Amino acid sequence: MIIRKARSQVAMLIVIGLRPYHVVMSLSIETEFTKLMKCQLPIIAAPMFLVSNVDLVVAVSEAGGVGTFPALNYRPIEQYRDALQAVRARTKKSFGINIIVNKSNTRQRDDLKHALDAGVDLFITSLGSPADVIREAHKNGAKVVCDVTNLEHALKVQDLGADGVVAVGVGAGGHAGPISPLVLVPWLRESLKIPVIAAGGIANGAQIASCLAMGASAVSIGTRFIASKEATVDQAYKDAVVKSTPEDIVMTTRVSGTPAAVINTDYVKKLGTELPLALKLLKDNKHTKKYAVPLIHYLGMKSLEDAGTKASWKTVWSAGQSVGLVKEILPAAEIVAKLASEYQEAVAKMPGVRT
Repeated sequence: MIIRKARSQVAMLIVIGLRPYHVVMSLSIETEFTKLMKCQLPIIAAPMFLVSNVDLVVAVSEAGGVGTFPALNYRPIEQYRDALQAVRARTKKSFGINIIVNKSNTRQRDDLKHALDAGVDLFITSLGSPADVIREAHKNGAKVVCDVTNLEHALKVQDLGADGVVAVGVGAGGHAGPISPLVLVPWLRESLKIPVIAAGGIANGAQIASCLAMGASAVSIGTRFIASKEATVDQAYKDAVVKSTPEDIVMTTRVSGTPAAVINTDYVKKLGTELPLALKLLKDNKHTKKYAVPLIHYLGMKSLEDAGTKASWKTVWSAGQSVGLVKEILPAAEIVAKLASEYQEAVAKMPGVRT
């Protein structure tokens, strides 16, 4: 990767109230991903259910990364269309959306159409075949990267024409993969011809440096942006991210039927992390699976929505192991600037090779 000072920007002093917070040089880190997306930094603000919104997307993209949000964060679909138009009206920089491409998302065709009409630059697909999204996005000149947790799926989406893969490893919030990013990223990189984006447990600039050193072209960061001023979740959720440790994160199938990482609140402990036996039997039965899976997804999304947006004793908060590295709630632009500054410091401190 190549580190450059941005030509049009100089050192900036970020001030909170009257207290100087952080001084950084605005950087440009050139990778396959930044060239692909025409952005300054190889940082994606991951699309997070409930958390990501217009303000967060715009702030991250304007700061040099790529802001994204899940299409299903906005319901009914008219609100989604309005959100797309609002982002495009406030930034000319690249931004993206996440589309769930399995059969449980009956809105996916409309989600794709409205995004293409709005000039979305990046599509992140998950939980299904991205073939339709890749075909239609490429007609518009947009790029598509696909969530993967193993080489088999990565090779399939590469063959379909994907522009990159998001390597979701252990430590990620939501639907985390089973493989350590230390193994997953270089494993995929040595077998693929398209960029690999590291995801899972990343919350500071030193981790970004390590991911790029392993062959990643960018990183996808979610949990760190839950603790942002722009995130549209209850303050208790943000506070929980700041206060939690990696040991407070557990995997549960109660949310969607697929293992997902959440903070181990008192309610989660009471609820348990396994599906009720009746739902599990329905999900595992080939005759009832197509009815059970959408029901499980709906119930899980409702639990997350209730807990994330209002005071509730039913606290099911999605988050990854990087909670242990999140110490404060900051504006999203300052988070991006801090990540870039930490990256630069980490690279500068790396031991040199002596001959």
